[in-house]
Amino acid sequence: MEGSQRRAQDRGGRRFPATAFAALLVAGVCGGACEDAPAPVDSACGALSPGGAPIRRMTRFEYNNTVRDLLGDDTQPARAFVPEEEVLGYNNQAAALGVTQSLAEQYMKAAERLAEQAVVDLDTLMPGCDAEGEDALSCVDGFVRGFGRRAFRRPLDAGEVARFTELFGWGREAYDAPTGIALVIQGMLQSPHFLYRVELGMPDPVEKDVVQLSHYEIASRLSYLLWSSMPDEALFDAAEAGQLGTPGEIRAMAERMLEDPRARPAVLEFHRQWLELKHVDLMTKDPGTYPAYEEGLRPLWLAETEAFVEHVVFDDPAGDLTTLLTAPYSFLNEDLAAFYGVPGPEGEAFTRVDLDPAQRAGVLTHASVLATQAKPNQSSPIHRGKFVRERLLCDLVPPPPANLPIVVPEVQPGVSTRERFAQHRESLTCAGCHELMDPIGYTFEHYDGIGQWRDMDQGQPVDATGEVKRTHANGSFDGAIELAHHLAENEQVRQCVVSQWFRYGYGRAEKEEDHCSMVSLQQAFAESGYNIKALLVELTQTDAFRYRRQGGTP
Repeated sequence: MEGSQRRAQDRGGRRFPATAFAALLVAGVCGGACEDAPAPVDSACGALSPGGAPIRRMTRFEYNNTVRDLLGDDTQPARAFVPEEEVLGYNNQAAALGVTQSLAEQYMKAAERLAEQAVVDLDTLMPGCDAEGEDALSCVDGFVRGFGRRAFRRPLDAGEVARFTELFGWGREAYDAPTGIALVIQGMLQSPHFLYRVELGMPDPVEKDVVQLSHYEIASRLSYLLWSSMPDEALFDAAEAGQLGTPGEIRAMAERMLEDPRARPAVLEFHRQWLELKHVDLMTKDPGTYPAYEEGLRPLWLAETEAFVEHVVFDDPAGDLTTLLTAPYSFLNEDLAAFYGVPGPEGEAFTRVDLDPAQRAGVLTHASVLATQAKPNQSSPIHRGKFVRERLLCDLVPPPPANLPIVVPEVQPGVSTRERFAQHRESLTCAGCHELMDPIGYTFEHYDGIGQWRDMDQGQPVDATGEVKRTHANGSFDGAIELAHHLAENEQVRQCVVSQWFRYGYGRAEKEEDHCSMVSLQQAFAESGYNIKALLVELTQTDAFRYRRQGGTP
């Protein structure tokens, strides 16, 4: 009891009801019976409950950022690596981040090239150290300790220092001093302690099955959550001084880090994956169907959404979920303004442009999202409805039966998209799943397959009425603007956003033992006015961030 009380006080003294988290679980698995779901049982959170923490390997994005900050190399070598497998829509989930033989070979080649480039200028790499001199082993010992601390994100133990120093000596004896240093760098860059975020932690004296992370491990968690890269010197110094042990110390550091420019690309990477923008570069469109389409539009679509998201999260006074989903403005340049058919700036630079609030509202009406969730020659109520349901409501749509042939209704002159897709709901085999997606997708029918506004479809007036059903966000809507405003104010959507950030930030799905962490996140998100930066700070305050359960890693 004493330990539980101490943990509750350590989280700020609040006791969080688990009602909200239980409601979220019900929403995610309701499968058609949400309206009749029983009320969740109320309970309280006081005891430490961190959940598991599987060991996590760096993603390609994190690898590129890390070698940039470690070595000053901005060539992005991980672009040549084998792509990660996606789980839950994200490529950083620990369960899927193994190392294949092919990837191991790519790590080796990258380490060799990075090390070769690093030792071109030993004076910059090792200032004040003459690796060829009589005192070489002493100064190389200092390099191994300093570089190793940054590469492994913790101090090296005596055995590690000895082995890497010995490796240098062998390389210098067999070849020369630069080769010896290069071998040290190669060895570190291929070590599991570089490629993985190894978290041994310290057993908790009260909660025997729980491990409290060390100050260095907290520094690493902070840097990869908020920067997708290694810690900076301020984080290392705080870890060395033992100043990352309390929620207050961690909060202050997180707030500092979110003001650093490195936070912006890291936050954008989450949105690229959450909003499925990674598919923008892969899509194709039929120029016969869409004469306005050209390949040069795709990077502009992506740049628009990235500029908008960055502004909302970091520069907008509200910085909240509602603005992200409903703002009647965006960031356009001359070519993109012409694409949207609105007055805009001249030149290539992106600037803020107010849009018609009857036609555009937040990211859901960006061409990047609309064109991605469409076919090459037509809009797709299925894709758009599935996207909203899974990414904003956290309600997974079951896949079609394996033996069911997938037939996309062909474009027919004089027959609207809505009329063609209505056939899905006439089939008993298809209706059950398609009624979860298509009625949501119909609200986007004012946007064609490349995201341009239309009032007519195949000569027929667009009918953009639709509905959301079998969720806690049920309702009928006339168009995507009404839908976006409804979603922005809906509790299930807000809870889903918390879940999406949890999954991406912690590299795993939320589990039953995470319910106290989830409840605290949801409550803090609400208290902040659904401010996105505030949610990122709160992700550093949970039991799941500061602790792990025994056996979770490695």
